[in-house]
Amino acid sequence: MANKKPGKGKRYTAEEKQQIVDFVREANGDKGRGGVAAAVKKFGVSALTVASWVKAEGGVASKPGKAGKAAAKGGDGARSKLLGQLASLDHEIAARRKELTALEAKFQKLKQQL
Repeated sequence: MANKKPGKGKRYTAEEKQQIVDFVREANGDKGRGGVAAAVKKFGVSALTVASWVKAEGGVASKPGKAGKAAAKGGDGARSKLLGQLASLDHEIAARRKELTALEAKFQKLKQQL
C-alpha cells in the first residue's frame, strides 16, 4: 500500500459557508428536515462539516424534536416555512452587519492616515 501524505481539505470562505448554511435552513424550513443531506449532494461538502457550520450558527442540523415533527407532518407547515425564512434572513442580516462593521473599521483606519 502506498504511503499517502494527508492533504488539506478544501477551505471555504465565510461567504461560501453562509451560502451553504442558508441553503440548509431553507431546505429544512420547506420540508422540516433533510437540509444537510441536500447540501451534501449540491455542494459536495461532508455532512459532518455542514452540520457543524449550522450548529455554530445556532441552528439545528439534525432531525427536529416532537414539535418539529408535528409541524413537518403538515400541522403547521406554512408557519414552519415562514420561521425558517425568517431565521435565514436574520442570519444573513447578522453576516452583513459583521461585514459593515469591518468595512467601517477599515474606513476609519484609512481616514486617520489623512
